[in-house]
Amino acid sequence: MTEGPGLLLTLFAFAVVIGSLVFVHEYGHYWAGRLFGVKADAFSIGFGKELTGWTDKRGTRWKIAMLPLGGYVQFAGDMGAASQPDPEFERLPEAERSQMFQSKPLWQRAIIVAAGPVTNFAVAIAIFAGFFIAFGQPVTPSVVPEVPANTAAAEIGLQPGDEILAINGNRTETFGAMAREVSIHPAEPVTIAVERAGRELQLQGTLGVRIEQDRFGNQYKLGLLGIPWPQQVMRDVPLWEAPIAATKQTGDVVRLMVTTLGQVFTGRRSVKELGGPLKIAQVSGEQLSLGLYAFIGFIALISINLGFINLLPIPMLDGGHLLMYAVEAVRRKPVGPQAMEWAYRTGFAVVIAFMLLVTFNDLSSFGLF
Repeated sequence: MTEGPGLLLTLFAFAVVIGSLVFVHEYGHYWAGRLFGVKADAFSIGFGKELTGWTDKRGTRWKIAMLPLGGYVQFAGDMGAASQPDPEFERLPEAERSQMFQSKPLWQRAIIVAAGPVTNFAVAIAIFAGFFIAFGQPVTPSVVPEVPANTAAAEIGLQPGDEILAINGNRTETFGAMAREVSIHPAEPVTIAVERAGRELQLQGTLGVRIEQDRFGNQYKLGLLGIPWPQQVMRDVPLWEAPIAATKQTGDVVRLMVTTLGQVFTGRRSVKELGGPLKIAQVSGEQLSLGLYAFIGFIALISINLGFINLLPIPMLDGGHLLMYAVEAVRRKPVGPQAMEWAYRTGFAVVIAFMLLVTFNDLSSFGLF
């Protein structure tokens, strides 16, 4: 029997997740802009009609808008999502021009744009560091305790006592890291590097598949070796080391995201596994119902997702802006307005197509198609 967190709890959890992460993302842009003396005309959580807001002493309009699926900072001289420059720029007084985004050197504009995703990664690092300090870090060695018969581990040739060093070239320093690497390769051929009696061996074979279902009825297709988990080993993490361990943890999550996204593009994983805002809302409520620890951990993962997606080199996203700045740095002059317009039209089409796809997937997962 499955259970759900209820509509009100789901809506509340979704508002907390999206609202807080959009705020910190946009505040990263805002803070970097202020650092370089760029005036912000507006700071919005959400799109569309303003529901409520206020104007601060610097002239920035802080507002909450009707559609809560994102947000933006509008800097002085920025005409829209494509950062089209104000055509009246040259006619403005020098004091006013100096506060505009387009007046800043290329490297400053790049930092302002990159600051949003970087802030999202920083939030995840802070959460992981807090977890490590509070609860310790799992360091269970990736040693095979036993190899049950008729499992992928047995067919691949693993033996009790083998230490799994890497899977497909990715180092697995702990049992948890090994399990995560296995989970993203269901029914896929893998190469497993192991240390056995002081010798390093390369074993090859195909992983098994397991379908897991949580208490909410969500199903997950995961890779399977079939070896049991050993007793968990934890270590205390000193305060100075926690940010380092958390940064590595964040990097591991990004690498897993890149791997699974590559599986989707190559057809090894179904596009139906991609989720959108409705799925995030559903899982937000589920994680909050599991407790504060699970909910905060989920916020860290969504923050990494938000930072990663925004760095994709797609016009309309931060990564698209950075790509244009890279081209500008090579050409030593800005990209032409016509090329810029076509790039952002293409980027807009890609973003809309992706949103339609994930929304269809979300509705399908709810049984509406």
